[in-house]
Amino acid sequence: MTSFFIDSFIMFTTMVFFFAFGWIFFMHYLFKDYEVHRYSVQIIFAVTFSLSCTMFELIIFEILDVLQSSSRSFHWRLDLYIMLFLLIIALPMYSFYFVAGSIPRMPDSRRVRAVFMIISWMIFIYFFHKLGDPFPILSTHHGVLSIEQGISRIGVIGVTIMAILSGFGAVNYPYTSMFYFIKPVTDADIASMEKRLSQTLDIISSKKKRILLASRRNSVSNNSKLWGLMFQGIKSSFTLSSPDNIKQLKHEILAYEELSRQLFLEVIDLNSRKERIQYSQTYKGIYFNCLGYFFSLYCIYKIFMCTVNILLSRVGQTDPITRSIDICIQYLGFNFDVKFWSQQISFGVIGIIVITSIRGLLITLTKFFYAISSNKSSNVIVLVLAQIMGMYFVSCVLLLRMNMPQDYRVVITKVLGDLEFRFYHLWFDKIFLVSSLSSIAFLYVAHTQKPDH
Repeated sequence: MTSFFIDSFIMFTTMVFFFAFGWIFFMHYLFKDYEVHRYSVQIIFAVTFSLSCTMFELIIFEILDVLQSSSRSFHWRLDLYIMLFLLIIALPMYSFYFVAGSIPRMPDSRRVRAVFMIISWMIFIYFFHKLGDPFPILSTHHGVLSIEQGISRIGVIGVTIMAILSGFGAVNYPYTSMFYFIKPVTDADIASMEKRLSQTLDIISSKKKRILLASRRNSVSNNSKLWGLMFQGIKSSFTLSSPDNIKQLKHEILAYEELSRQLFLEVIDLNSRKERIQYSQTYKGIYFNCLGYFFSLYCIYKIFMCTVNILLSRVGQTDPITRSIDICIQYLGFNFDVKFWSQQISFGVIGIIVITSIRGLLITLTKFFYAISSNKSSNVIVLVLAQIMGMYFVSCVLLLRMNMPQDYRVVITKVLGDLEFRFYHLWFDKIFLVSSLSSIAFLYVAHTQKPDH
C-alpha cells in the first residue's frame, strides 16, 4: 500500500508538471494575441495535454519497469477513463455551448445555450456511436459503456488524423527543405516586381484622386447654381463627374487593388525564396537538405510498403527493434543480451517518437489556430484543437504498441481492451497512401504552375 501511494505521488507530480507546461504553451504561444475570458477553456486544454503526456510517460515506465505493475495498471485505466470523459462528454458539450453563443439571433440566455448544447451533444453521440458500425474495430461482446467502445471509435478518428498529417508531412518536408525545389531568384527579379507593385499603387492613388475631384465638383454644382454656371464649361470638357464614369473608375480601382494584392504576395514569395537560397548555403541549410533527401527516400519506401500492405492485407507482427536485433544476431554474427538491448533501444526509439509527436502536433496546432481563429471563435477553436489533440495522442498509444517488443505490449493490450489492432494499422496505411499521393499531386501542380520571374 505504501508503494502504491509513492507511485501515485510520482504520477500526480508529473501530471502537474505536464499541466503547467500545457498552461504555459496555451498562454504564451497559442493565446498570446487574444484576450482570454474563460479560464475553464485553459484548464481543459492543459488537462487534456497533461493526460496525453502521462500516457506516453506510462509507456516509457512500462519499458523501464518503473513503479509497481499494479500501480501502472491503475493509472493507465484512470488516465483513459478521464480522457474518454473529456473527449466524449466534456469537450463536445462545452464546444456546443460556445457555438450557441456565437450563432446570430440566438437569445443570449444560459437556458437556451444549455438546451442547444444538450441537443447537439445527443446528435454527436449518435453519430459517434454509428461511426463504429462500418469498421471491424472490436468484438461484438463488449457493452455500450465499455472502455473498448470509446477507445475503438476515438482510434478511428485519431488514426485518420495521424495518417493525413503524416502523409502530408512526409511529402511536404522534403519539398520545403531540399535545394532542388527552390526556383532561382535574383535581386533584379525582386526589384522588377516591386516596381510593378509601386506603379500599380500609384495608379490606384491617381484614380481615387480623380473620383474625389469629381465628387467635389458634383457637390459644388448641386449646392450652388452660380457655381454650376461657372463650371459648365469644365463639366463639358471633363466627363469625370458623370455617375457612370465614377462607377467605372471604382470598378477599375477594385481590379487594380486585386492586382496589387497579387503583386504584393509575389514580392513576399520572391523575398522568401531569396532567403531560402541564402539559408541553403549555410551549414544548417546543407544539413536540412541532406535530411530532405533522406526523408524523400523514406517517403518513397513508406508509400511502397503501404501499397504492399494494402494489396496483401498484411500487418507486421514483429516490431522493428526485435527484427533488427534478430538480423544482427543471425546474419552479422553479433552476440549480446537481447532482452537488455531490446529494452534500451525501445526506450530510445519510443522516446524519440514521443518527443517528435508532441512537438509536431503542437506546431501544427499553433499554425492552424492562427490561421482560422478570431476573438469571437477562439474559445471554440481551442476546444476543438484539444479534442483533436486528445484523439491524436490516444491513437499514438494505440499504434505505438506495434513498435514495442512483445513483452511490453501485454499491459497496453490489456488496458486498451480487445480491439482489432490489425484494422488500425491497415487503416493508417490506406489513409497515409491517399494523403501522400494527394500531397504529391497538389505540390506538383503548385510548383509547376508558379510563374518564373
